[in-house]
Amino acid sequence: MLSPQLQALFDTLDRRERPEDVARQVLEAAEFDVRERKLLSKASSRSNTWSSMSADFAHPASMASQMSVARCLFATSADVDPSDMAAMADYLSRAEREINKEFGANDFLKDRLSRLGRAAKGMEISKRQYNKRFRLAARMERKRLRVLREQIKRSLTLTSKSRLASQLKSSDFVDANTACFIAYYVARCNLRSVFTNQSQARPFDEICDMLLKRCHASVSTNWTAIAHVLPDADVLKNVSATDRGKLLGKYFAVMQSAAELLHEVWEQSKINRETMVVRRGNDSTTWNVTAGAWNKLRSGWFSLLFSLGLDEWIESMCPGKVLRLMAADVAAWHRASGGDLHADTGPWCDLPFPWEVLRGESCTKNRVMDVCMKWRVDPVKSGWTSPPPERKVARYTPTPELVHGVEVSSPQLAALLRSIGVFSGKPVKVTIDEV
Repeated sequence: MLSPQLQALFDTLDRRERPEDVARQVLEAAEFDVRERKLLSKASSRSNTWSSMSADFAHPASMASQMSVARCLFATSADVDPSDMAAMADYLSRAEREINKEFGANDFLKDRLSRLGRAAKGMEISKRQYNKRFRLAARMERKRLRVLREQIKRSLTLTSKSRLASQLKSSDFVDANTACFIAYYVARCNLRSVFTNQSQARPFDEICDMLLKRCHASVSTNWTAIAHVLPDADVLKNVSATDRGKLLGKYFAVMQSAAELLHEVWEQSKINRETMVVRRGNDSTTWNVTAGAWNKLRSGWFSLLFSLGLDEWIESMCPGKVLRLMAADVAAWHRASGGDLHADTGPWCDLPFPWEVLRGESCTKNRVMDVCMKWRVDPVKSGWTSPPPERKVARYTPTPELVHGVEVSSPQLAALLRSIGVFSGKPVKVTIDEV
């Protein structure tokens, strides 16, 4: 059983709280010396300020409303969590037996039973009541698939920010130093991207560095838990080979899920692979979230392979990175300021897609290195054939108030601008007469 302070830190892993708010909770969860408290206060002193930005990631809808109707129409026990899609599939397969419907057979014209068919099955139910139950079951099956997809997208959204933090359990937060580092680092990883033609702020800041040093100085640190979010060499050397092997499997399993979703989005969108600039009809949100998850997982997978001495695997299978889609205005800004396409665009275009590599298409380390040399990209420093370069420590900077990625001076102004659609790319929802 966790203390209230450690439980509060654990609960932040599924949310998007500001690092400042998490820093305040960190101060309450452990004992710090004067220097450490002074460093933490850089962030915690700002925790009492209000923010217009959501402190959570969007949650998919549940099937609660459909279940309330199903309880009235089907006799099958409906003690089911409407947000658990595996349980919903089991419930529907059982409930549909009442009307002799097969799970997945949802065509209203082809799969319904006729009057004679219902009579042959011994069903004493009117056509109207039968159709009502069939339609509900078919709609619930379709919604279950939509909700399941949204749940996968949310999971990958978390992964794109903090790798496998969402897979940690409360029992992993028993050690205070471990909990403090993971919670604050995840909060830094969850920072929103700023609309800029420069690089984004690095999540590992001086407060992260201090908290991780406390972990190195402690004998009770849960290094396996930390490796879920920061699989760097100095972390992995403290994790047993057995646990590293298990982590390797976890990383690869989620990589496969991300690759399949990337394939699905690619097939449904006409993405310009040579520029990776968003065009009408591109599902840029899903693509960018999933690409971010793939790249995070891939770098962690590489780190684990190298730490286990299995880097020869990469000799025969070296899946490449995935580029995100860039907004046209940001791309124009890059060009206007003397920039060009991202350096990784060339290798991205010349190498097989990740889902093709995972399905067996050859993509060896030598092939990746040859392509990188062709485009004058360093395959090691850029992370195409090896783990990320040595970690750098950034200075702490306050979390900016953003409206669609644009920094705004105050939360109150941000709330107003967001409500009327400023920076959204859509017409502003206010007229001159209303101002």
